[in-house]
Amino acid sequence: AEMKTPPGMCGSLLLLLLLQLQGVRIDGYRPVVIVHGILDGPKEFKTLSGYITKVHPGTKVSVISVDNYSYSVKPLWTQVRDFGKAIGPIMKKAPNGIHLLCFSQGGLICRALLSTMPDHNVHNFISLSSPLAGQYGDTNYLNRYFPDYIKTAVFKICYLRFWQKVSICQYWNDPHHRSLYLQKNNFLPKLNGETFHSDMQAWRKSFLRINKLVLIGGPDDGVITPWQSSHFGFYDSNENIVEMRKQEYYRNDAFGLKTLDARGDVSTCIHSGVVHVQWHSNFTVFQSCMQKWLT
Repeated sequence: AEMKTPPGMCGSLLLLLLLQLQGVRIDGYRPVVIVHGILDGPKEFKTLSGYITKVHPGTKVSVISVDNYSYSVKPLWTQVRDFGKAIGPIMKKAPNGIHLLCFSQGGLICRALLSTMPDHNVHNFISLSSPLAGQYGDTNYLNRYFPDYIKTAVFKICYLRFWQKVSICQYWNDPHHRSLYLQKNNFLPKLNGETFHSDMQAWRKSFLRINKLVLIGGPDDGVITPWQSSHFGFYDSNENIVEMRKQEYYRNDAFGLKTLDARGDVSTCIHSGVVHVQWHSNFTVFQSCMQKWLT
């Protein structure tokens, strides 16, 4: 017997086809989870949340309200656990995965989450002006915590065991005291695979579950120092910039960065004229660096 198409179905199918041709997702957009940076919290991300729902209507955006403001200087491994507890249930409710959008210090927390959560379902990880390769600079954040110290002297306190309980010290990367950094810093060298540990292979496998890594930063940031740290570049012992692909952890693929890059899944975005606290409220940055990765 000849199958007849129910009335109205042709029109519906045509509409779906037209929408797909225009790049509109029929099955809805993946949820977006935002992780804040040091000394801020959810309210700083209302503008960014608004941008996302404006261009991708119906997107569920969750700005995680954990370790906000003064609590953001807690030990990073503690914060990784806290954020993991908050993000885990969101992942479970998202069969197609989520996008992780992480600002400043939050980018390091998200990196650690991606490495230590073997069953995460993060699709794209967007790192927005984060000190991914560490921090070494005189900035207003540094002056707030260590008012009597300049960058060349911070290692004297940051690499003491007590101060490794303060988040900023856990990614303080003094290029003039590299052996101390490797021995005494209990967070970043481990995350970068710069010091050997038994979980390296498992962490690498877990990190590589992501689809895309998006790195955003720029020369007028004023906080992330050097600004190239937001793209995995950093100083050598003479304070010359060594870019991502020449970093040892890239060359030996310690945590999966080289593999991601070889897959074509590392995207970098550079904007000048943007200061640190403006990255998440600048619509041009959102449109050119983030929008297409949040579908």
